[in-house]
Amino acid sequence: MVKKVVIVGAGPSGLLLAHYLLRHGDNYQIDIYERRSDPRIVSFSKSRTYPISLNERGMSALRQIDGLEAAIKAISLEMNGTVFHQRNGKTRYTPRQNPLFTLDRTNLAIALLENLNSKYNHSQLKIHFDCQCQQVDLTDKTIKLTTIAEESEKLFIVNYDFLVGADGASSAVRESLNSTDCFNCEQKPITTDYKSFILPISQENSNINLAGDKIHSWMLKDGTVILLLHQLGGIMSGIIHFSRQQNQINNLATKEEVLQLFRENFPEIGQLMPDSEAEDFLHRPASTVVTVRCNSYHHGDSVLLIGDAAHAVSPSIGQGCNAALEDVLIFDQLLDKYSDNIEEAIAQFTVRRQPDGYALVELGDNAFPLSQGLFIEFMLREWMAKIIHNIFPQVFSQPLFYLISETTVPYSEILNVYQGWIAKVKKSNANF
Repeated sequence: MVKKVVIVGAGPSGLLLAHYLLRHGDNYQIDIYERRSDPRIVSFSKSRTYPISLNERGMSALRQIDGLEAAIKAISLEMNGTVFHQRNGKTRYTPRQNPLFTLDRTNLAIALLENLNSKYNHSQLKIHFDCQCQQVDLTDKTIKLTTIAEESEKLFIVNYDFLVGADGASSAVRESLNSTDCFNCEQKPITTDYKSFILPISQENSNINLAGDKIHSWMLKDGTVILLLHQLGGIMSGIIHFSRQQNQINNLATKEEVLQLFRENFPEIGQLMPDSEAEDFLHRPASTVVTVRCNSYHHGDSVLLIGDAAHAVSPSIGQGCNAALEDVLIFDQLLDKYSDNIEEAIAQFTVRRQPDGYALVELGDNAFPLSQGLFIEFMLREWMAKIIHNIFPQVFSQPLFYLISETTVPYSEILNVYQGWIAKVKKSNANF
């Protein structure tokens, strides 16, 4: 019997799940509903976005679908390490053993969409843009949606056999589960806000050296952090994280003050930032990240949460998209194990993945200290762990950030190994 699958959210995890389900032959007929417009038709502003970085977790999930890995690499840049910039002009370089692949999130979604449409016809897959989920009736197995692109909104109802909430940190599907017994979800804003900015790539004859295959980072004593990397198209994308309660950013009143802030604290960026971007940065609202921790990722025999809908995380460790794509791979493995028995697979998904979701949020909040002094200790710990692990690999673990960003070791195992450090950072950050 063909199961009707409704996926809410046409982001990377929702689209990849459609790829995986449709590989199972004619078992599934899929409808995807996305509140945004079709990214292949409507261009999205990059001024409030930051490139995502795909490591082995994300790439291994993409690699299982023919043609996807090559398509993603073709629109990505490889990052082979991180350069830490100091105010005195000196730098420290941390290499990576395996490259990161960085690209714009919208371009990733487009690549997944185009690959889907090239393989499957409308009898198996339909994608509906400009449709917002309003309500889920868990008893009748129906979902109420509205079209939002037309002059007058239209309400319509669809039924499902299997519903997947891949609709992000503000998930409407997850909201519908809040009224059910035994489902608990904690949503908590992280202590830092952020703003994005875009810079032109420095000219070859410039005295500013920002290598294109490196992530560039700056950190101030007050915990303000900047990450900057190159993108295809001749630009660099940056993001500045700063304390919500005490910061310099929200007090800026003119573009001259913006330029002065960057030139004094982040001189390489200050020299590259044009007046127009300083003006845009001034008026760009600060964004807040909300983390999500749920005690269950499924409901009954027919509802599943994946990605940010299940475990939204701080961007500090670059795992949001990677974890979401890994969710899809793990769920597909469970479908194979239980012979496409949806009820059993979604129940086991919670058993298998929920501890990792909790650990992911804990690692995202507390892997990196806000204190500059403790951050130096972190760098020393990483260096020492690498050396000692190479000498005694059976006794000493690999470095924390290596495990997070360059392996597929479950997040819960990583947290267990580094519980002492995480507790130390958590206490320090609270005091900071």
